[in-house]
Amino acid sequence: MKITVIGSGNIGSALVNGLLHRDIAPESITMADISRDALAAFASRGVAVTQNNVEAVQNADIVTLCVKPYLVGQVIEGFLPALSARTLLVSVAAGVTLNQLSQLVGKRALFRVIPNTAMAVNRSMTCIAAENASPEQEQAVLELFSLVGKAVRIDESLMDAATVVASCGTAFALRYLRAATTAAVELGFRPDVAAGMIAQTMSGAAALIAQSGGHPEQEIDKVTTPKGITIKGLNELEHAGFSSAVMKGILAAYSVFGK
Repeated sequence: MKITVIGSGNIGSALVNGLLHRDIAPESITMADISRDALAAFASRGVAVTQNNVEAVQNADIVTLCVKPYLVGQVIEGFLPALSARTLLVSVAAGVTLNQLSQLVGKRALFRVIPNTAMAVNRSMTCIAAENASPEQEQAVLELFSLVGKAVRIDESLMDAATVVASCGTAFALRYLRAATTAAVELGFRPDVAAGMIAQTMSGAAALIAQSGGHPEQEIDKVTTPKGITIKGLNELEHAGFSSAVMKGILAAYSVFGK
């Protein structure tokens, strides 16, 4: 399968890095960007690079559009005449709907995808919505993004919510890590040691839920004893509005979509 990634920004780079970590043949990947410097690092790893989007999409099985939302129309218009009818077009531009994409390219297999930057380490949470795609085409895109993390098919009506929870969610989780690291430094740990400990703790906590499918409170109860250390800390977090702040932050982010 030949994969073209248009845009070498954070998301485009994360996708290509993740694929390379999974030992996908670099020559099967083409990356396009206007910046020669941005492409240089990928060229040195064997990825085909070009500054010409028309050249990039020719003979591609899947074209993944990793550009800013306001550039989507302009970029598609530039390469559309060279896009084969069999090529699957995937957009990761937040807020750009399948209907908007369809108005730009006509009736063809389209995918709206929201991953996150953890694709770079094969740990993304990716949500996929499709239009005019066969089951086989949907499976091809699902398998592609499953290489760089967990991928699920969702209804497009939930895509904006998925953007906030699974894409913006990376920043929300890292803000906790930053705060906890600061506290750990005050307790005596070096910053790098503190960050590593907390990152591993977060990873382990997430894995417990991901593997068991249970409710977070079930795992919280296992480490919360009467009159113990954990309940003291949890209660102080709640007194300070921790859960409320998280929920308000997520809902505030969602409000940007005008809903």
